[in-house]
Amino acid sequence: MAKFGDTGELLKCSFCGKSQKQVKKLIAGPGVYICDECIDLCNEIIEEELTETDELSFDQLPNPREIRAFLDDYVVGQEDAKKILAVAVYNHYRRIQYQQQSGIGRRDDVELQKSNILMLGPTGCGKTHLAQTLARMLNVPFAVADATALTEAGYVGEDVENILLKLIQAADFDTK
Repeated sequence: MAKFGDTGELLKCSFCGKSQKQVKKLIAGPGVYICDECIDLCNEIIEEELTETDELSFDQLPNPREIRAFLDDYVVGQEDAKKILAVAVYNHYRRIQYQQQSGIGRRDDVELQKSNILMLGPTGCGKTHLAQTLARMLNVPFAVADATALTEAGYVGEDVENILLKLIQAADFDTK
């Protein structure tokens, strides 16, 4: 027997308008209803969007030449910096891939050292622009913070934790 609402009318999906007789399952929320068909459709849309915005996979990882070519399209000059960054980014992702494939600690005969990059230069020379362009290419979050405004906790100024908060916000709170 069909269930009726408080007013005595047959319940309908708030999205597609089908009655509960036309669908397998009708789920009630506060003042709204959704059917199993609309739920399936929503799940398909969400899954499709998630696969479109996935991070760069290792199979798609561009080589240093391709990374530099991308940087050349957006950054004028800074040839040495673009070359060094392209190789460093490539090596970083290869190191991660190596660790995932071999299992950390299982291959003790080969050690891939981690290297860091410190970009120095006068204001306006393109340090931030290079980093932003790389982040856009690799589809990774990017946050800019002014370190001169940072102080110890309890003093006037910004706390160090605010840098992490900006980065987490840039990643849409996805800490993966």
